[in-house]
Amino acid sequence: MECRITPLRCRSGVPFFSSLHFPRSLHSLNLLLPSSSFNPNKISYCSNSRRPSCMAVKSQTTMSEKSISENRMLVFVPPHPLIKHWVAVLRNEQTPCPIFKNAMAELGRLLMYEASRDCLPTITGEIQSPMGVASVEFIDPREPVAIVPILRAGLALAEHASSILPATKTYHLGISRDDQTLLPTVYLNKLPDKFSEVSRVFVVDPMLATGGTIVAALDLIKERGVDNNNIKVVSAVASPPALQNLSEKFPGLHVYAGIIDPIVNDKGFIIPGLGDAGDRSFGT
Repeated sequence: MECRITPLRCRSGVPFFSSLHFPRSLHSLNLLLPSSSFNPNKISYCSNSRRPSCMAVKSQTTMSEKSISENRMLVFVPPHPLIKHWVAVLRNEQTPCPIFKNAMAELGRLLMYEASRDCLPTITGEIQSPMGVASVEFIDPREPVAIVPILRAGLALAEHASSILPATKTYHLGISRDDQTLLPTVYLNKLPDKFSEVSRVFVVDPMLATGGTIVAALDLIKERGVDNNNIKVVSAVASPPALQNLSEKFPGLHVYAGIIDPIVNDKGFIIPGLGDAGDRSFGT
């Protein structure tokens, strides 16, 4: 059984889902969700309009933001025209491989910019400019963001991580999905034995379809000491089944997606989606 949900808009004109104001979606999409399987109670869908300031060592957020973030998974679909543009390029079946890969990288750059908005530790000081002394803030290089691309499609989405984030470490994680059972298998694991308590981790996986792959990745990361609130998932396209799976297992997680599509077919592909992101990025 399916229910048709019409997007609502907040006062700023940005459509949004939340657990209290359900649903939130794209500007004009009627999102079809299976009413028997999708439960939004543990997910909040938020516009990315907040502008919290970051101070030394830790970010500053309001008590209400902190409470919501700790209790529910938050899903951000930034309403930026460039994000919509690159999603459109990725969707086009006529887009050739080199342009597709570049579009994926550009989309990843924008999403990681949004994901890093309120979580980067800074240090303050003074520098001498050509005209005088200035008080400044820098990103603290002692606490690099851990980038975990899910191979192989995640490599394209994470390509510009080091150009937008001043301090990063990259840990590759290879997970394949069985075409028949849709179950994940880890074939490469370059994660450290243990992350530090203050580690901030960006897990980069272009397609969140059934959620099996991303859940397997997050399980491995959590085993190494990272709290849900310090993990951000960056994805080109997400779907309700994957978001539901994530919300049930990882409260406090933040997901940043270029778009949310309504359907996953019986082969585990998102509809309308953009096809196989790995094949289209690398031509194989």
